[in-house]
Amino acid sequence: MTGVSWRPGCPVRLASLRLLRLSYWGFDGQARRGELIVNADAVSAVLTAFRLLFDARYPIHRMRPVEAYGGSDERSMLADNTSAFNCRRIPGTNSWSEHAYGRAVDINPFQNPEVAGGAVDPPAAAGWADRSRHSPAMIRHGDAVWQAFISVGWQWGGDWASPKDYQHFSANGR
Repeated sequence: MTGVSWRPGCPVRLASLRLLRLSYWGFDGQARRGELIVNADAVSAVLTAFRLLFDARYPIHRMRPVEAYGGSDERSMLADNTSAFNCRRIPGTNSWSEHAYGRAVDINPFQNPEVAGGAVDPPAAAGWADRSRHSPAMIRHGDAVWQAFISVGWQWGGDWASPKDYQHFSANGR
């Protein structure tokens, strides 16, 4: 991951990150193993939340570290990849994303895009901005995914006034 999703100058030391190997239910209904990289101080919360998601049989399309996509958040989202750590700024700002600290997770970004005004990210997921659609992979306020992360003290980007970041959960709510 050095030189791809982590590089000198990132706001978290490489030694502070941990690789988690997690079980999840694939879209095909089969149990699978995936990987997330998170901050050492987020390990317990993320393990607990994903254990609850597994118990609820919540489907996840795929789960690979962002370096599998060359460190590109856009490529990872287009692959509908559930991911965590990526040393990157919040788009359009000079502020570090919570992903750059290893304290944020994006889940099924295609079915749960970010919606800011009329813009949808990833743009190819525009049809999923219509939250009246139904899919077991969609995240909604109060559902099993929301409950799993709220139970560990994390917050959901779908509860924000704007943008609505339906894929995003973070330790500090940003």
